[in-house]
Amino acid sequence: MRTFREDLRLQRWDDHRFYHHSRINQSLHFLSAASFLAAYAIALKDPAVAALVAWLVSMTSRQAGHFFFEPRGFDHVNQATHAHKEEIKVGYNLFRKVVLMAVWAASPLLFLVDPSLFGLVRPHGSLGELVRHVGLLWFWVGVGGLVFRVLQLFVIADVRTGLVWAAKIVTDPFHDLMLYRKAPLALLHGELIDHGLRDEVEAELAGRNAPR
Repeated sequence: MRTFREDLRLQRWDDHRFYHHSRINQSLHFLSAASFLAAYAIALKDPAVAALVAWLVSMTSRQAGHFFFEPRGFDHVNQATHAHKEEIKVGYNLFRKVVLMAVWAASPLLFLVDPSLFGLVRPHGSLGELVRHVGLLWFWVGVGGLVFRVLQLFVIADVRTGLVWAAKIVTDPFHDLMLYRKAPLALLHGELIDHGLRDEVEAELAGRNAPR
C-alpha cells in the first residue's frame, strides 16, 4: 500500500518522464516556476496582481512549452504513443489544457456583457480598475480549474488520487524550480532534448524491479 508521499512522487515522475523531454519546455517550466513562486508571495497581499502574473507569465510560458516545443511522436524513452500518454494523464492533458486556456482567454469578455460581473464587483471607472477586476476573475478561474479537476478525479478515480494531484499542482513551482534549474544552461549549450532522461527512466525501472 503506497503512502500519500509515494503517490505524489509517482505522479510527479510520470509527468516529468512523459511530458518534459524538450530542454526548451524545461527552461520555460523553470521560468514558470520562478514566476509562480513570485505570484504566491504577491497573493498574500494582492490576489488580483498575483493572478495577472500567474496567468500572463507563469501559465503562458508553461503551456507554450507543452504546445509548441514538446515532441508528440512515438516516445521511444517510455515506449508509449502520444495518444496513450494523453489517455492516462492524471491532470490536464493537452485537450483539457486547450479548454482551460480558452476559458481563461475568453473570461474578460464577461465585462462587456456586464461591467459589474452580474453584481459581483463595482463597475470599473478606469482601465486600471478593469485590469484589477480581470485579475480577480482570473484568480477564481485558476481556483475553479483546480477544484473542478479534483472533483472529476474524485468521481473517475478516487478521493486519494484527486488530493494527491491537488498537492502536486500546488507544490509544482517548488519542485520544478529545482528539477529544471539546469535546463537553461543545457539549452544554451545546444541541447534541445534531455538526453539524460532515458538514463533516469532506466534507473527508475531498475529500482522498482530490485529485490526488496
